[in-house]
Amino acid sequence: MRNIPARFMLSAYRGLGALLTPCVPPYLALRAARGKEDRKRLRERMGRTDRRRPEGPLIWLHAASVGETMALVPMIEKILSFRIHILLTTGTLASAQLVATRFGKRLIHQYVPLDLAGAMRRFLDHWRPDLALVCESEIWPMRIIELDRRKIPQILLNAHLSTRSFRSWQKHKQIARDIFSRFSAVICQSEEDSARYKELGAQRVRVSGNLKADVELPQSPEILRKYRAAIGARPTWAAISTHDGEELMAVRVHKILHKRYPDLLTIIVPRHIERIPAIEETLRVQGCSYVRRSSGDLPQPQTDILLGDTIGEMGLYLRLTEIAFVGKSLTAAGGHNPLEPALIGTAILSGPNIENFRETYRKLKENAAVQMVDDSTMLAGCVHHLLEHPETRRRMIEAGRKTASGMTGALKRSFEILKPFLQPLTVSAQLNLAREDSHGQ
Repeated sequence: MRNIPARFMLSAYRGLGALLTPCVPPYLALRAARGKEDRKRLRERMGRTDRRRPEGPLIWLHAASVGETMALVPMIEKILSFRIHILLTTGTLASAQLVATRFGKRLIHQYVPLDLAGAMRRFLDHWRPDLALVCESEIWPMRIIELDRRKIPQILLNAHLSTRSFRSWQKHKQIARDIFSRFSAVICQSEEDSARYKELGAQRVRVSGNLKADVELPQSPEILRKYRAAIGARPTWAAISTHDGEELMAVRVHKILHKRYPDLLTIIVPRHIERIPAIEETLRVQGCSYVRRSSGDLPQPQTDILLGDTIGEMGLYLRLTEIAFVGKSLTAAGGHNPLEPALIGTAILSGPNIENFRETYRKLKENAAVQMVDDSTMLAGCVHHLLEHPETRRRMIEAGRKTASGMTGALKRSFEILKPFLQPLTVSAQLNLAREDSHGQ
């Protein structure tokens, strides 16, 4: 029997959700007006859909945003090769665009339903997944409870728990144990994450490493050649996955360095493309000439900024430079994935707020593959140093590649853990295909 305090708190959570449900449609409409929801697909957020569930086994994978979606790409490709149907849910416009570009009609994409009992029940009653795989730290009680009630195995992939989240759950240990004990397995990024999930009540916890170390960032060779030809021998650096305030910081760095490098090109790739209009206004106010990648225009000799406003092209932007500052680490907290620039081959710079990738940065620091900065002045100094000293830049690049390469293998280890869950679905998928073939003859 579930503990009484946990049952009471979860009932209160469910009741609060029911109470707030009438407010959800106007709330979603407001978000859509602000460009944060797809106006044509708001029904999906309430668990409703016009899509038909395909016959045969179906796996539900969930990734909150672009970073989590990219981490799942190799796993999705492998599962699709088993001929198992995939329902992939995400929560942002950018991630939906990435899924459409990357997979087309090879899988079903839906926006994830809000964590309301009614929405989740409708969603699960319609799709009837045979297995649920959730990426990283998406812990939503109604989803977990409804999956458990239907006896659908649910597994947390690439599981991570920040210090802040861990301490928050520790304050509510009884409800944490009730929630985390319902997972069929928790596959963690690190031993530290594993210890935290175990303490919170997860029963079957394993460590695979970080799936993001196995991600490949594709790019069009033709487009890459065009941009490299347009840029030529100009010195470049990039500020990637930036958040509010970090674009202005990048502009300040550009202006400081422009005195020494009048042909400098700065590449800015914001994390959220819906912020592009505000970033453009910043660039205009600062007097910077810029081109947007989405316009198709190539940087000219007088262009100060290449603004990366496309989804799924980080591989292109990083291949245009050998120096990359990773955002959400100075004006925001948590940091973003430094493995992408490490694997592609850039010297990495970062602010101190890197809690979400603490283990990855620890390894990069040990191998002298990253330089930490505290503000725009220090960042400008580091970029200048790396531009002036190519041997230092090359050492950092090689150290980063070596560190990131040593962290690969999480995909293989994850599949070994998932094998007991995937094998019966693979057999079922093959039998379903055989039946379809026989009916078609």
